[in-house]
Amino acid sequence: MNKIVKYVLIGVLVLGALWAAAFFIKSNSKSSVTYETQKPFISSIEMKTVATGKVVPEDEIEIKPQISGIIDKIYLEEGVKVKAGDLIAVIKVVPNEQSLNQASGRVRNAELALNNAKIEYDRNKTLFDKGVISSQDFNTLQLTFNQAEQELKNARADYQIIRRGSAGGSATANTNIRATVDGTILEIPVEEGDQVIETNNFNEGTSIATIADMGKMIFEGKVDEGEVAKLKVGTPLKISLGAVEGQELNAKLRFIAPKGVEETGAVQFKIEGDVEVNDSIFVRAGYSANASIVLEKKDSIMVIPEALLQFDKETDKPYVEVAVGSEEEQKFERKDIEIGISDGVNVEVVSGLTEEDRVKQWNRTEPVKKGEEEEDSEENSEE
Repeated sequence: MNKIVKYVLIGVLVLGALWAAAFFIKSNSKSSVTYETQKPFISSIEMKTVATGKVVPEDEIEIKPQISGIIDKIYLEEGVKVKAGDLIAVIKVVPNEQSLNQASGRVRNAELALNNAKIEYDRNKTLFDKGVISSQDFNTLQLTFNQAEQELKNARADYQIIRRGSAGGSATANTNIRATVDGTILEIPVEEGDQVIETNNFNEGTSIATIADMGKMIFEGKVDEGEVAKLKVGTPLKISLGAVEGQELNAKLRFIAPKGVEETGAVQFKIEGDVEVNDSIFVRAGYSANASIVLEKKDSIMVIPEALLQFDKETDKPYVEVAVGSEEEQKFERKDIEIGISDGVNVEVVSGLTEEDRVKQWNRTEPVKKGEEEEDSEENSEE
């Protein structure tokens, strides 16, 4: 009987040891990771940069008055196409009281001078006709009379200009604000009744209207100093408008600023490009835009995904791991390579690999099994 009990205890202990061993192995064992590989392939790479900016007319002309006054009438609206000479607005002159009084006094003095010159002219003409005075003396009196007449005309013209803004209300009167170039009216910042100031040496004057040719548009943007050295005049641009989705405009780089401006810790350089306006797209002045610029392009080169690259911690040189033997053996060896340009997805392989090499995908993420996820969550809750 004692032997039976002894054997039973031994059997229980053996089974317990086997169960414990199995549980330990199950708890601590992990499945081996199988790394996939990828071969280099032939492709093209474009190294691009994007410049942010806006699309604006090449030339914007501001129309300013030649005389101060009040806007009496505005004949056109914003967005209207105009020709040079088209009437935009009319200014009503508000004369300066002192200047008007001085002009009026000048007219009166000119009238008095003319009356006196006429009396002398008429009296001496009679004497000249009788042969009493010489021709030379009469000609001098006639000149004085003619000058008095002209002085009166000038004084009256100046009086009308001060009072009304023009001498005779002609089409070229200063009170008529006309377009100076062909184009589209972008803005009329004044309204009827607004007071405006003339352009002079001390004041730029009030803008009555802004006119631009919408058929000649340019892109204005900025690029970082690290990329400006790779740009050159004539480089093609692709312009994407923020307000027009799915449409691109062609442009050509025409200007690169020789001096940069520091913005938020980085030096930016202004660039400009001539935009080819498409008749199917109405481009408004001031549209925000992005310009895609190809800095460098290579065709038919050997590339690998940039995610396959690793970098030596000491030398910072790139390398990859290449499979040795069959796929099942999962044996890899390090290969130092030389790389070229990159577009952020693929990178050029200059040397170190062949098209037959199988490059290890290092950064493969293994899916977490459901059982392991539950065990991890239980351990975290216990902690």
